Amino acid sequence: MRSLLTVSAAAALLLVTGASPATADDGDQADRTFTIEDSRITESSGLAASRIHPGIYWTHNDSEDGPYVYAVDSRTGKTVATVTMEGVGEPRDVEAISLGPDGNLYVGDIGDNLDGSWDHVWIYRFPEPKRLADSTVRATQFDVTYADGARNAEAMMVHPRTGRVYIASKNEDGGGLYEGPRKLTTGGNNVFRRVGEVPWVTDGAFSPDGREVVFRSYFSARAYAFEDGRLGADRAVGVPLQGQSESVTYTADGSAMMFGSEGERSEVVRVEAEGGGDREGGRTPSPNGGGGGTSPGDEEGGGDSTKGTATGGAVAVVVIVLALIAARRRRG
Repeated sequence: MRSLLTVSAAAALLLVTGASPATADDGDQADRTFTIEDSRITESSGLAASRIHPGIYWTHNDSEDGPYVYAVDSRTGKTVATVTMEGVGEPRDVEAISLGPDGNLYVGDIGDNLDGSWDHVWIYRFPEPKRLADSTVRATQFDVTYADGARNAEAMMVHPRTGRVYIASKNEDGGGLYEGPRKLTTGGNNVFRRVGEVPWVTDGAFSPDGREVVFRSYFSARAYAFEDGRLGADRAVGVPLQGQSESVTYTADGSAMMFGSEGERSEVVRVEAEGGGDREGGRTPSPNGGGGGTSPGDEEGGGDSTKGTATGGAVAVVVIVLALIAARRRRG
């Protein structure tokens, strides 16, 4: 869920600039920019690209919906399957979804709108359905705690090679990357331990080869090298301007990232992952993330006008955010 400060800043960004990263939309092809047409999906908070159903993206609502996961076809924007999880408690604040190398979907009921008031959160797991049809599945529920105390989180990522689960906490002053145990177990707490520092994060995703992880916030994103369970060098990634920016996933082939938003008929925007070169299972995002970010060369003369507008808009947003923070502190 969003804080008032963040929503205000995101709205200001939309007003300040209409710039967006380079995207592709080729009609009815799969894995292209699309709109979620299902009227039930009003708070899409996570995305995961199917590996067995080309062009299908799994998503879910944020809260107050129930134990449901939806398969949306990127060619039409229509829901082609609704999965009802049984064997789990009442979902509280579902914020993320990820597909593991074991063929299971992992659903992160990890949000805590009271910033660390709940002593544990949950992860649900079930096999990705081989057939796309409405179904009820028995899911496994895992209890999750943090070694350094309860906290709010909206990003959960399963490493595509090791199967290890990671959670990125959300905090206005920056959060942490938490590593789960080598294998999740039932019947006790699965303790996640802090292994890195991250910016303000609303979702995250590993590249298909597991060598990189991208974290997004409401109006920015960063990609980090990832090796031996630890974050490495990072760079800016271009993001589309969305009103309630909540989700990100790579396409199954790693050729692009898909950025999603909450809201009725929300749009999922493809951003090309250019410049990384082909790798097993996909490609790496370029420093510009397909044209939306800036690099030192872009800021010199001759740069793309869209990038320049985005840079100007980002500066304006920083000013607005600082003003909001100052106003809130004065009220406190």
